[in-house]
Amino acid sequence: MSSLSRELVFLILQFLDEEKFKDTVHKLEQESGFFFNLRYFEDMVTNGEWDEVEKYLSGFTKVDDNRYSMKIFFEIRKQKYLEALDKRDRAKAVEILVKDLKVFSAFNEELFKEITHLLTLENFRENEQLSKYGDTKSARGIMLAELKKLIEANPLFRDKLQFPSLKNSRLRTLINQSLNWQHQLCKNPRPNPDIKTLFVDHSCGQPNGARAPSPVTNPLMSAVPKAGGFPPLGAHGPFQPTPAALPTSLAGWMANPTPVPHPAASAGPIGLGAPNNAAILKRPRTPPTNNPALDYQSADSEHVLKRSRPFGMPEEVNNLPVNILPVPYAGQSHGQSSYSPDDLPKTVVMALSQGSAVKSMDFHPVQQILLLVGTNIGDVMVWELGSGEKIAHKTFKVWDLSGWSMPLQASLANDYTVSVNRVMWSPDGALFGVAYSKHIVHIYSYHGGDDLRNHLEIEAHAGSVNDLAFSYPNKQLCVVTCGEDRVIKVWDAASGAKQYTFEGHEAPVYSICPHHKENIQFIFSTATDGKIKAWLYDNMGSRVDYNAPGQSSTTMAYSADGTRLFSCGTNKEGESYLVEWNESEGTVKRTYFGLGKRSAGVVQFDTTKNRFLAAGDEFTVKFWDMDNLNLLTSTPADGGLPPSPCIRFNKEGTLLAVSTDDNGVKVLANSDGIRLLRTVENRSFDSSRVAPAAIVKAPNIGTFGSNNATIGTPIGDRAAPVAGAMVAMNSDGRSLADVKPRITDDSLEKSRIWKLTEINEPSQCRSLRLPDSLTSMRVSRLIYTNSGVAILALASNAVHKLWKWQRNDRNLTGKATTSVAPQLWQPSSGILMTNDVGDTNPEDAVPCFALSKNDSYVMSASGGKISLFNMMTFKTMTTFMPPPPAATSLAFHPQDNNIIAIGMDDSSIQIYNVRVDEVKTKLKGHQKRITGLAFSNTLNVLVSSGADSQLCVWSTDGWEKQASKFLQIPNGRAASPHADTRVQFHLDQIHLLAVHETQIAIFEAPKLECLKQWVPREASGPITHATYSCDSQSIYVSFEDGSVGVLTASTLRLRCRISPAAYLPPNPSLRVFPLVIAAHPSDPNQFALGLTDGGVHILEPLESEGKWGTSPPVENGAGPSTTSAAPSSEPPQR
Repeated sequence: MSSLSRELVFLILQFLDEEKFKDTVHKLEQESGFFFNLRYFEDMVTNGEWDEVEKYLSGFTKVDDNRYSMKIFFEIRKQKYLEALDKRDRAKAVEILVKDLKVFSAFNEELFKEITHLLTLENFRENEQLSKYGDTKSARGIMLAELKKLIEANPLFRDKLQFPSLKNSRLRTLINQSLNWQHQLCKNPRPNPDIKTLFVDHSCGQPNGARAPSPVTNPLMSAVPKAGGFPPLGAHGPFQPTPAALPTSLAGWMANPTPVPHPAASAGPIGLGAPNNAAILKRPRTPPTNNPALDYQSADSEHVLKRSRPFGMPEEVNNLPVNILPVPYAGQSHGQSSYSPDDLPKTVVMALSQGSAVKSMDFHPVQQILLLVGTNIGDVMVWELGSGEKIAHKTFKVWDLSGWSMPLQASLANDYTVSVNRVMWSPDGALFGVAYSKHIVHIYSYHGGDDLRNHLEIEAHAGSVNDLAFSYPNKQLCVVTCGEDRVIKVWDAASGAKQYTFEGHEAPVYSICPHHKENIQFIFSTATDGKIKAWLYDNMGSRVDYNAPGQSSTTMAYSADGTRLFSCGTNKEGESYLVEWNESEGTVKRTYFGLGKRSAGVVQFDTTKNRFLAAGDEFTVKFWDMDNLNLLTSTPADGGLPPSPCIRFNKEGTLLAVSTDDNGVKVLANSDGIRLLRTVENRSFDSSRVAPAAIVKAPNIGTFGSNNATIGTPIGDRAAPVAGAMVAMNSDGRSLADVKPRITDDSLEKSRIWKLTEINEPSQCRSLRLPDSLTSMRVSRLIYTNSGVAILALASNAVHKLWKWQRNDRNLTGKATTSVAPQLWQPSSGILMTNDVGDTNPEDAVPCFALSKNDSYVMSASGGKISLFNMMTFKTMTTFMPPPPAATSLAFHPQDNNIIAIGMDDSSIQIYNVRVDEVKTKLKGHQKRITGLAFSNTLNVLVSSGADSQLCVWSTDGWEKQASKFLQIPNGRAASPHADTRVQFHLDQIHLLAVHETQIAIFEAPKLECLKQWVPREASGPITHATYSCDSQSIYVSFEDGSVGVLTASTLRLRCRISPAAYLPPNPSLRVFPLVIAAHPSDPNQFALGLTDGGVHILEPLESEGKWGTSPPVENGAGPSTTSAAPSSEPPQR
């Protein structure tokens, strides 16, 4: 359910409460699961209405959701049992024991025996632990206090215990506004319209020449008496849950807007629908909601299934304390990691000399060691921080002066010097924009290395162009600019054509912040007079007119996940303000302390990790925790900073660039940033060629909103699609790029000295065999959890194994590492996650699994039914789809976890909707079983691969087949008739890795053009598996001879070979080799192997090396053509 639909439920709850529909209120609270009414719950507990208590709780949690929930249900049932014993009602007590308390015996058998023993006592108070039990009333009071603590601590009740702050009769107010709006549209409005129904749109009858009453103030709809019955609100336009004319954030800001001088201001909030043509013309249009994700994707879209579906799942449980229960029920979060101030980049690692004062900086959204810098004399530079080299430099020059206006020509004739006001990468890193202090915007296309090309020159504004950003209205990449001429403009990023002009500010526009919520694109703008306005992409004028704190020149920025809005500014008196906004109200939610009172310039700020704020102020960089008003820490960066330094984080928050007062930039790093720079330094820069802007495809932006936004998601996070990446000014609008491999030149001298790295001894790398006390069967499938703290394996006997690393002094991040052994994890119940095998021999099956984005659930099959397991309790949530046919490949739709692609052993692919338990469509195009599935949400396609060595591309919009291609089997190589073909998308979501026992091939979707093919030497034996590293820069390949190869992804050149002797103990009698290989989700140099003997090994390079070998040079400055499909064999061993 979208957040607007969720808010509608709250409005209905308020209405029902005001109308005294008490039973219905609580029924809706329970069924929606949005608001847990603690007062109602207290009343039921106090009155001992145990059945009603459990029924109400069932809308929010179940017994085995987590340990808090288990404790809640246990305390309630224990109290019910003790009360029956106290009344000497033994029959009732036995019934409660068997029906209600028996379930806990699986978790603590001793406790259950002790509870059962109470039946034998004359008075249960003889039990020492119950000796202080008083009367029923006091016992319920004590239990209630305990229950309230458990509920408040239970993550499933997070954000559900507070009813939102609403003005009285909010639903009536909205309906009145809708009716007023409809009345405004009447051709001949009556002064006092008689509105008798809400079932159809209002329209005045006979003309009478009267003017429409002023909107909102005229109460067309009075209170509805209960006796007469209130008409249902079901199909009326304003209550359709899907289309939304305004995002929640704007709607709240518009509730009582200050009158604005231009006529385009709208009167009050606009209704949620557009019921008639006139309204459609006057209202902002909402994109059609034909995206399947919009229909049933909740705000918590990370969760695979909603509670209302045929089978439900609890929400992910985070950070549970260890001993909350009387029963030892261990559990651990796979969820988000917590951050400490130590995670902030505060160590100075390098200084870069720019030659002129730095005005603006931005890190590349994908290659996070690339820093774009603009200076006060119009210079623009790209730095590669691994080597500290300036790899591109542009000085200001008008590309074509003849076509520009006379004022611009005159301005440049008098003084050709200009300053850069803003530099910004596009969300995919294919383009960057430069806003200059005189009229002009330059858009460059970036093709890797030093290859910068002029793309667009736009005379954007009269006078200075103060800011620039990228956005995606109507799925089309655009450039948004603002200027000294008080105007905001939107330009097509491919052609430079002007799309929109927004007028209404009465002072120069200082900054812009494009964003999107609820499928609605909008732009915040701020002016030098301290006014904040907001605009939809239409010609209806500003929707908001608010004052920035202190009437300051302000910049606005969202947190990386797009859920929290901040601003930072400085007024003419030098007073600076850093605040968080309450979007729903348009008011300041919190003001942070610690900024100086006499700033020399406008203070710049940035956000990172959805947790920290940073600002350059008083010759230092200051940091705040978003949830704490007081200054967290600060750093002078070893001194030499200007009074108000320019600052910028990279996407992951591991690096921070800060301008210096000697015309330079210092780069600060945390431990991960230092490791990132160490990993890339001294290697030849493997840059990435990016698709030209004209063919950059806009992401699909659906109501799944921030959960899918890649803003702020680690680059190795496989769950993060490119969709939803919005560049907000000064925000973490840095998403994955549209990368095409490109090879940089290397000298002939380097090619003579390069040598393939051979790792033959255990001392040459770090490896760890994971401890295993269970039966060892060959590993069929292997994956790291998305958080990187655990590894999940599926063995050929249909049993899953989960290893977890603990956060401790030896492993501060808690992530997978070879330096600390993990724990083979099982719940205290001792159950295993075991797939249904039906009548098949699991050894003969083709196992498959897929992990949910939040690591809470795994969907898996081993020849029988598909099972859905809870990763915390190992319980089987459900099974479905009994064979035949049997599932052989599984993949979650990237935009909707309710949709699963299931590849079958009968060569079909079933698109299955979990929520309604039905097959939406069947795809047919392969001749043999399906062995691989991969979604690209940039291209909106599904790629399938089969044992027929064929690849097929299917549109995810209509599921029609777009292309197909058979792998080209190398001459002299015979593939086995059922050889698996696997597919995996590169981070750019366009290039595709195809893995077959005879080859590795790179294709470009959606046309499946084969760009490169790599054939191993025959001595290695067939390829058993391969995968991209998390940054897509490397490919790890495993072979039947036990060796592992590391290829450079952009060139498909082997750079490192790891022999089995480096990680396996010698055993001549047993032939052991890897069947599967998995890449760590955030460490590009770590991978795991699943072996034929059931073992799982993790391998990392030596810390002194930092990486697996060095990339082979490109002969004569040119590598194999990216369009060549000819096999490129390995270089000879040296």
